[in-house]
Amino acid sequence: MTGGRVTLTVNGQHHSAEIEYRTPLSDLLRHHLGLTGTHVGCEQGVCGACTVLVDGSPVRSCLMLAVQSDGCRVETVEGLADEVTLGGLQEALMTEHGLQCGFCTPGVLMSLTHAEREGLSAAETTERVLPGHLCRCTGYNGIRAAIERHWARTRQEAAE
Repeated sequence: MTGGRVTLTVNGQHHSAEIEYRTPLSDLLRHHLGLTGTHVGCEQGVCGACTVLVDGSPVRSCLMLAVQSDGCRVETVEGLADEVTLGGLQEALMTEHGLQCGFCTPGVLMSLTHAEREGLSAAETTERVLPGHLCRCTGYNGIRAAIERHWARTRQEAAE
């Protein structure tokens, strides 16, 4: 047998698909479910563009087989905002010019989302998260500024 059925929850919606066992999670998301926000760059886990959250943890979806996600909860960049309003991190990246071509942005956003949920400070996030993502356009200055902006905003909102 060369394939099987995988059932998972993606961005809160239940999905089931018949796939080949060798199918990466990134291909399941992009080609079977039509969630093209997950970008595939190096296909070696180095660039970070394909990062998604699986059961709350960041994963390079190009390296994870889709069958390994059976029964899991997967979050992609499409789940960070609704069709009208950007999420706070997305807004900060836009405001601070933390994206240009946008290729690395979905993976960066997913890793930043995880860092925020884990309670990392802006400095810890910059130090721990950014080295895992290759961005050839921004020089990272805008991304760092977006992290500072968003973390300051969330601290202010928590204090109010």
